[in-house]
Amino acid sequence: MGNLLKVLTCTDLEQEPNFFLDFENAQPTEAEREVWEQVDVVLQDAKGILDELQAYKGAGQEIREAIQNPNDESLQDQAWAAVVPLVGKLKKFYEFSQRLEAALHSLLGALTNETYNDPTQHLEREQALAKQFAEILHFTLRFDELKMTNPAIQNDFSYYRRTLSRMRINNVPAEGENEVNNELANRISLFYADATPMLKTLSDGTTKFVSENKNLPIENTTDCLSTMASVCKVMLETPEYRSRFNSEETVSFCLRVMVGVIILYDYVHPVGAFAKSSKIDMKGCIKVLKDQPPNSVDGLLNALRYTTKHLNDESTNKTIKSMLQ
Repeated sequence: MGNLLKVLTCTDLEQEPNFFLDFENAQPTEAEREVWEQVDVVLQDAKGILDELQAYKGAGQEIREAIQNPNDESLQDQAWAAVVPLVGKLKKFYEFSQRLEAALHSLLGALTNETYNDPTQHLEREQALAKQFAEILHFTLRFDELKMTNPAIQNDFSYYRRTLSRMRINNVPAEGENEVNNELANRISLFYADATPMLKTLSDGTTKFVSENKNLPIENTTDCLSTMASVCKVMLETPEYRSRFNSEETVSFCLRVMVGVIILYDYVHPVGAFAKSSKIDMKGCIKVLKDQPPNSVDGLLNALRYTTKHLNDESTNKTIKSMLQ
């Protein structure tokens, strides 16, 4: 395989999978193409979503002026006119999360089926699908980082819902209500109420995938996630692999993917990523993060601290807890 730069075959179960997963250049084989094309349609829109979120400024000033001057109809109109198009964007981001979940299901179906004996073979031989899975995780963590630093999102949506409710009581025709009806507004509100909405979508989606595919052992999914985490860690800490990255951005990509799969594993695996029986070398992964330039991975360390499910369990190794303090 041209894209596969394999160095060592893992025969010992305790030994980490050791191969180069080509995140930069992997191309789909014929066997991968159908799923790859389905997922590619979704990923094509991911960058545009991040660009729009990054540029999202909110209607804070208009909303403040409208609230401070409740009897000034022109200020109420200005705030409403500013908020309605923003809510259209928030709706678009939410709808994209649903598309992303469907894409994740397609990838998990391909990467956990019985075609190959183990997840290492799946990831080695279906590198283009592994790359897409990584791109979904990278997008997810980036989206949530941007969302967490932008309080305008929830403020704008709350103002929209309050104003809409008042308009209904007063029988005022609400331009834009067709955009977001009450049921959809409830779902969107729940989505943005979560600190990391895209990660929650993926976590819930992965859990749903496991429960809907009872014919597949849960290990097929959790082993796929732990193997991906191990591959990222090994590539990051092995100079000969790391030197093959053409772009420094691939390092941050790899780091995000590693953290993303750890969090998914922690949600889906019955005892989580931090337990002694976990197949993820958590100490090694945290060390790789801490070996990066200062301040470059604060968001990722915080994701492990605050968005995982099992970190604070009694079974979690004290060394791991202290490494994340």
